[in-house]
This record gives sequence, C-alpha cells and structure tokens, in this order.
Amino acid sequence: MTDIISAIKALDANAQVVVNGEPSNQAEYESQVKYISGADENGTAIYKDTQDFTWSQVSAKKAELQTAYDNNEYQRKRASEYPSIADQLDDIYHNGVDGWKATIKSTKDKFPKN
Repeated sequence: MTDIISAIKALDANAQVVVNGEPSNQAEYESQVKYISGADENGTAIYKDTQDFTWSQVSAKKAELQTAYDNNEYQRKRASEYPSIADQLDDIYHNGVDGWKATIKSTKDKFPKN
C-alpha cells in the first residue's frame, strides 16, 4: 500500500516534508503537508510558504504507485511461499534442477502472474 509520503518521494527523492495524517483531497493536502526549506540556527525546521507539488501531481503519483503495488501482489505472495535459498540448493542437490523446478512451479501456479 502506498501513502502520500511515498508519492512525494517518488516525485522528488530529496524532498523534505512533514505530513500530518493522510490527505484525501486538495484542502487536506494544503493543510496537512508542509515542505521544509531548511533549518534555523536552533535546528528547527523552516517551512516553505508554497507546496513543491500540486495535489493533482501527488494524487496521480500515489494512484500510479498503488496500481503498481496491486499489480505485483503475486510477487509478494510467491516470496513468502518459496523455500529458503538453502532449502532450494538442497533440493537441487538431492533432486536435480528438474526437481527444483517442480517445487518452484507449484508456487508459481498457486500465485499466477496477473
């Protein structure tokens, strides 16, 4: 699942931002998201008067990231089902590559690619 910070960081990996909550519209975005321009001599954040990105840009990027996350669900499910690398190597040693392929194929069949 993606969040607003992930979307902002995808737009600019170096963005310095503070988010209070998870905005779902432009008004919430403007009130809950503050971009940082630096720090004063005491190390306190100095906030910008403007947003680095518009709500449209951030919400579109968030939707894009969510779609990519959703489309790769099979990968996350497969990863949790695959045997450990040590067990896979042991399988190859004892059953050959064809035996190992059969083990892996059962997981791939259980969680097919979209």
